[in-house]
Amino acid sequence: MKKLFSKDRLPAFLQNDRLRLTAVGLVGLAILGVILAFFINFILGIFLLVLLTALVGTVFYALETVTQNTNAYISDLSYRIKRGEQEALIKMPIGILLYSEANEIEWTNPYLQEYLGKKEVLGEPIATIDPELAKLIQENEATSEPKTVRWGENQFEIIIQEGIRVVYLLDITRYAKIEERYNAEQLSIGQIFLDNYDEITQTMTDKNISNLNNYVTNELSNWARQYGMFLKRVDDDHFFVLIYAQALQKIEADNFKILDRIRERTSKQNYPLTLSVGIAYGDTDLAKLATVSQSNLDLALGRGGDQVVVKAETEQARFYGGKTNPMEKRTRVRARMISQALQEVMNQTDQVFVMGHAQPDMDSLGACLGIRRIAAMNGKKCSIVVNQEHVHTDIQRLMAQLKADPEIGPDILTPDQAPELATSHSLLVMVDHSKPSISTSPVLYHQLANRTIIIDHHRRGEEFPENPMLVYIEPYASSTCELITEMFEYQPKETEAINKLEATAMLAGITVDTKSFSLRTGTRTFDAASYLRSVGADAIMVQRLLKENVDNYIQKNHLIESIEFIRPNMALCLGEEDEAYDPVIAAQAADTLLSLSGIDASFVIIRRPSGDVGISARSLGEVNVQVIMEQLGGGGHLSNAATQLTNTNIAAARDQLEQVLTKIEQDTAE
Repeated sequence: MKKLFSKDRLPAFLQNDRLRLTAVGLVGLAILGVILAFFINFILGIFLLVLLTALVGTVFYALETVTQNTNAYISDLSYRIKRGEQEALIKMPIGILLYSEANEIEWTNPYLQEYLGKKEVLGEPIATIDPELAKLIQENEATSEPKTVRWGENQFEIIIQEGIRVVYLLDITRYAKIEERYNAEQLSIGQIFLDNYDEITQTMTDKNISNLNNYVTNELSNWARQYGMFLKRVDDDHFFVLIYAQALQKIEADNFKILDRIRERTSKQNYPLTLSVGIAYGDTDLAKLATVSQSNLDLALGRGGDQVVVKAETEQARFYGGKTNPMEKRTRVRARMISQALQEVMNQTDQVFVMGHAQPDMDSLGACLGIRRIAAMNGKKCSIVVNQEHVHTDIQRLMAQLKADPEIGPDILTPDQAPELATSHSLLVMVDHSKPSISTSPVLYHQLANRTIIIDHHRRGEEFPENPMLVYIEPYASSTCELITEMFEYQPKETEAINKLEATAMLAGITVDTKSFSLRTGTRTFDAASYLRSVGADAIMVQRLLKENVDNYIQKNHLIESIEFIRPNMALCLGEEDEAYDPVIAAQAADTLLSLSGIDASFVIIRRPSGDVGISARSLGEVNVQVIMEQLGGGGHLSNAATQLTNTNIAAARDQLEQVLTKIEQDTAE
């Protein structure tokens, strides 16, 4: 039996040990059954023996046939796999290149050879055959992950196995073109607003209004046709536009010159019309794009209008235009509406907190006093949050008088005290700023983020509270004190009016921000100053509050002594690295420079007491210093702006300023 079932005498399918043992066991049982049958009945035994022999023979034959067929199939499959591997290596649409340690080509497959032309490449240096390919291999040799590169007119995914010196190049030009077309045809939504349409048309005849409408519509329609956009007028002063991403890139490269063209041509007709545009991109949800475009338009208007804001929801905004001083277009109707809305919100709160920016100036503190008085007129307690450390001498003088006042003194809180007193029903009013990061108490802002009101006269920046209850930003106003003064007319008359100290502080705020009514003033500015004088503002006290002390005067003149011209009509003064200057002194020095002949813009760079580097920028209106400071992380007005730079020195800050000026000059030249 052992000899019969030895491995070398068995069929192929039984040469497996497990199968062989199973077969031996089954055959053994069958033979044992036949032997027992012979003992029972001889004829039965003969029958079973014949049956067993036939069955075993049939099974063995069938299994042998299956085994042979299986072996033949496996052999054929193995051959086809190997042949397929060889064919794929030679004919598959992936370029393969083997190179030596000396960067010489050892082998390429025919597919890659098509890109190299009919040259003899074996044994030749890669740089000799194709310098561009050699550079690509050198740049990506240390990268094991696929990387998209451009070789000639085509795009490839390149993978390099540095250990065995093999380069794989997959031509993805077709798919790259599909992706490029997909990206180029992504939709952007824009909204165009005619900033001062209502103000201009108020005094125009029907014929002139019709001519103006026709001109603006034709100009915008031609502009839309030029770039393949869809334009629809949805109101007298409002247009809706759909733009492909590819067209948007071209328009941005053109710096939205349509704004300048319309403004300049309407100015020649004595009705200068400006446009504000908000454009959103980067999302397939059109409803969300429309919302973001409206937000971008609000940002453009909040910055003074006559400009474009292009922004995706999660990206930084890009600004174009904003070259002109904002034209005054606010009305007393708007002031009344804001005042009434402020009253309604205050009536729903248990207490009010008001704060300006971290480094308070006279406009900031005067505005706080104005809001406190409005809250008192509406029967609400209002606390002023102010940081009394490192303040300028004018604020020190005013703070001394405020603390001595029995009514106002107890309502002055430090940034640490205010958050402890605030409740979920409290209201926060941010004045003279709209950036939470520069607030007197960022902690208080975050605590009352959903119960915040903003009143400011600076152009709105990209950083802005997410969900304010009320926003009153008017870049056309001279100061925040001017805006708040207008609200007193609409407050309850039976309550105690603004007192002499509060009125004086607010008049001082207007005086400082207008440089004694010489800059950024309008008829509303003088109306506000007249009202404050009528309720007791003391002009002599204003002069006393704003007096410079001798040390500050000497420091200011010392800064001015370092004057140099970095551009024609642009002056720069630098402080010393090891000496700290009050930011107010830097601002005063910048203002003083403008009074000198031949200077249209001034910059003063100093080391602040906090250790940061500060830049104060001023201009007479020809140079937009706000745009310059924004590119350095700051902001302000077209003619009055500033920024703070951390972890740097004065020399580096000067270099950054020079780079920004150079970039703006290049963009303007283009």
